[in-house]
Amino acid sequence: MAWYSQTWTWFEGEWHEGNPGIMGPRTHASWLSSTVFDGARHFDGVTPDIDRHAARVNRSAEALGLKATVSAEEIIERTREGVKKFAPGTALYVKPMYWAEADGLSTIMGDPESTKFCLCLFAAAMGDPGKGFTVTKGAYRRPTLETMPTDSKAGCLYPNNARILREAKARGFDNALVLDMLGNVAETGTSNIFLAKDGVVKTPAPNGTFLNGITRQRVIALLRGAGVPVEETTLRYADFEQADEIFSSGNYSKVMPISRIDGRELQPGPMFRKARELYMDFAHSKSA
Repeated sequence: MAWYSQTWTWFEGEWHEGNPGIMGPRTHASWLSSTVFDGARHFDGVTPDIDRHAARVNRSAEALGLKATVSAEEIIERTREGVKKFAPGTALYVKPMYWAEADGLSTIMGDPESTKFCLCLFAAAMGDPGKGFTVTKGAYRRPTLETMPTDSKAGCLYPNNARILREAKARGFDNALVLDMLGNVAETGTSNIFLAKDGVVKTPAPNGTFLNGITRQRVIALLRGAGVPVEETTLRYADFEQADEIFSSGNYSKVMPISRIDGRELQPGPMFRKARELYMDFAHSKSA
């Protein structure tokens, strides 16, 4: 049995089942990391904000010096086509990708004219909002735009997050709050982060060290539309230690509660429940 779940990938004009071999040892991306991707979700028959995800992967490609060769509209259409290959009700991760196939003017640089594209859909269960996850302070920090392409969803950014997660898990936690180079909280190792204190929701202001997530933006707009005060501001780790509740937003599991920070137990609170309810109502609406 394959290590991966049921998967279908659109590549060079046709659908391939499983995990097709689309890169070789001379492929620029396979050894020099010239890859970008995005991640949307399909669940309960809906694919919320797929237009924003499709547009963002094209922006990410350009930011990494690649050439966005597929329109957002075609990505959306191919996604609808791919969804039909799975059993109704299957929760899916939707991953459009670009990468450089050939070297450019320097071996280090990918040739934008060699840019390849694929769209990969695979079965992936949604996170359990009743369980949540635990966090501690991350051992490593988020880079700045001067040191890494943090304005794109680039594959080369994720080994840093992976080592943050490995270190946190070795200490018995599920995840970590990651600081930026100034010592302010940026995000978790996998998602954007929120806290609630005295009836106000707060979240780190985008400062170029982390992506201003599509689900994050949606949650902020929905909460504000429902009359909940939301502040995008500078937050220290101590602010989260003293919060009434903490929750995260991200594409993979949408809105999830944090159940413990270091030794302090937390319960899913009213702000988390409001944010998740508002998001799921939006996701199942015609406007998604």
